[in-house]
This record gives sequence, C-alpha cells and structure tokens, in this order.
Amino acid sequence: MTVTDGPIKFLLVDDLEENLIALEALLKRDGLVCHTARSGEDALELMLVHDYALALLDVQMPGMDGFELAEFMRSSERSRRIPIIFVTAGTGDTARRFRGYEAGAVDFIQKPIEAHILRSKANVFFDLYDQRVQIAAQRDELAALGVSLKAADAQKNRFLAVLAHELRNPIMALIAGLRLLERRAGTDAVPEIRSAMNRSLSHMTRLVEDLLDISRIEQGKIALKREELVLQDVLGFAVETVQPAIDFAGHALHIEQPDAPMRLVADHARVTQIIGNLISNAARYTADGGDIQATLAAEGEWAVITISDNGIGIPPGQQDRIFDIFAQVAADGRMNQDGLGIGLALVKQLVELHGGQIALKSSAPGEGSTFEVRLPLAG
Repeated sequence: MTVTDGPIKFLLVDDLEENLIALEALLKRDGLVCHTARSGEDALELMLVHDYALALLDVQMPGMDGFELAEFMRSSERSRRIPIIFVTAGTGDTARRFRGYEAGAVDFIQKPIEAHILRSKANVFFDLYDQRVQIAAQRDELAALGVSLKAADAQKNRFLAVLAHELRNPIMALIAGLRLLERRAGTDAVPEIRSAMNRSLSHMTRLVEDLLDISRIEQGKIALKREELVLQDVLGFAVETVQPAIDFAGHALHIEQPDAPMRLVADHARVTQIIGNLISNAARYTADGGDIQATLAAEGEWAVITISDNGIGIPPGQQDRIFDIFAQVAADGRMNQDGLGIGLALVKQLVELHGGQIALKSSAPGEGSTFEVRLPLAG
C-alpha cells in the first residue's frame, strides 16, 4: 500500500445498504473519509485507486464472500497490507475464525455490533495509519535533506580546493617578490617588484574580506551605517576602486546617470562594495578590450543600478545558482577566471540588507551579462 497525504480513508463492504449506513455512522469522525461497496468486485475496484487505513468486510455476501475478498486483497501488492476486520452475524466457531485469520484478518466483530468496541478497535488502525503517514513524510524530508547536505558538502570541498589554489598563487608571488628584492636591492626593478607584490596582497585581502563579510552577515554581525548619500557620488567612488583592473584589461567603461541627484539612506561603504563588486566581476569575466556599461536610473521609489558587459556570459543551466555561495566553482573543481565565486553571493546579501533586490536580467554564453540592482530611494 502506498502511503499518501490527505484524509484517512476506510472501506466498508456489505451487500446491505442499511448495514453500510449504520457502520459509517458508528465510525464517523473528523479527518476520516468512508468509502462503501456493496460487493467484493466493487471493493476491489476501489482499492485499485485508493489507499485505506482499514477495511471492514461482511463475511456473508452473495457471490464473492468476505473470505474470498480478503484472499484477493492479500494477493495484490497494493492492498495486501490493509488491515481487515470481518463483520459477521454467523457462528464464531474455531474453523471459521481460522479461515478468516488465514485469509488475512486482524479481528472479528460479531453482530449485533457493540459500538464502543468497534470504535476502539478501528481507532487503533486509524491512528497507526496516521503515524505511518507522518513517519513516511519525515523519512522523505530526511532523504531530501541528506541529498542536499551531500551536494553542499561536495560543493564546499570543491570551494576549499579553489580557495587553497587562489591563496597559494599570491603567496607564491609574494615569496618570489621577496627573493627578487633581496637580489635586486637598489636597482630600477624594485618599484615594479613592489607593485606586483602589492597586487598580490590586494588580491589576498579581497578574498579574505569577502569571506569574512559573508560570515558576518550570516551571523548577523554586520550593522549598516546608514546616512543620506547621493548615488552618483557612490558610483564615482566605486569606479575609482576598480579602475586599475579596468585599465589593466584595456576595457572601456561607459557610465550613464541622470543629472538630478539620486538620494539614498544607506551605508556608503557597502553600496560602494555592491557596485564595485559588480563592475569588478564584469571586468574579470570579459576578454581584454571589452565594453562595460554602468547605468543609474530612478524608477518610482527605486534607484536602479544596471551593470552590463560583453563578456563570456553565463550558461542557462547555471543562471539559477549564481547568487548561491560556492556556486561558481566548476564541477571539476577548476575555475576559468580569478576569484572564488562568492562575490555575487556577498552582493546579494548586502543588497537585501538595504531592503533592495538584485537580479540577472539577461545573459548568454559569448554575449555577456546584465545585472540589475534596486535600492530604495530616500523618502
């Protein structure tokens, strides 16, 4: 028998309508649904499409009697586990009872029926069925949770492997830089070596800060320092922070913004981080010499920030997961670009802390991506 959600169903089988009405009245209670059949054949048809917590079968029916019906039920995988109580007006001799139990009965009820005894026995099976439904639902939930945890654990392990790789590269660059400084102290090469070391330190710092920020947000330890600010000014500051990466890759950054000040009550540093991360992502995932567009617009009560690029784009199968932590780590544990894939997860959390929304508006492999952030304008 397949356990399903919904009301508990029980089956009454008797060739006399008045008996069916009387039995249904005795067992009626909230949460129960009664199905009735006037013959064994009708009962078998019902059992093909319904799951029952209990079947009460009249023994003496014309055609297929109760014993034969019980034997058919036990031969079917779908109905073999339905508890059967025989209702009989005949004699209760040992041979008759033995045949009933052999056919699969759990009990006999003699007519005339004592109402409280029938209710008590039936309620046991109704309650057992209800518990079985709950246990099955919990089992399914645990199974689904187990699958999710297994996938998350595998994703975490891939992420840690990439993290180790991402941290090892700048560390090795710093070690190499220190050795070069020792050998070339006082030469013209020192400024260039220091610049390369600074870039490695900046990369490591960004990775660690992103990880720490996500941890702080999840633990509720980030408190926004809200103040009234002009979004155009924040955009300018964010562009300054990522300009070196844009210049290094030879990208063209195009900015469109209204002349009228767009005022927000927000955390200046965090909004800068939101915009800077999106532009930095666009620069990172766009081939050298690409185009990046940053647009500000006011729509009703929202300030709309749009960042577009003509970079590598995001495959359709990955677009639903891009804001999940670790989501950008490839299945083989490698990444085609720098970074850990936590930037968008961090941006999403920062946007939501401000009461805003972020969405991937469009993306296609080889055609680039467009992200849209909505933050509430100052009232």
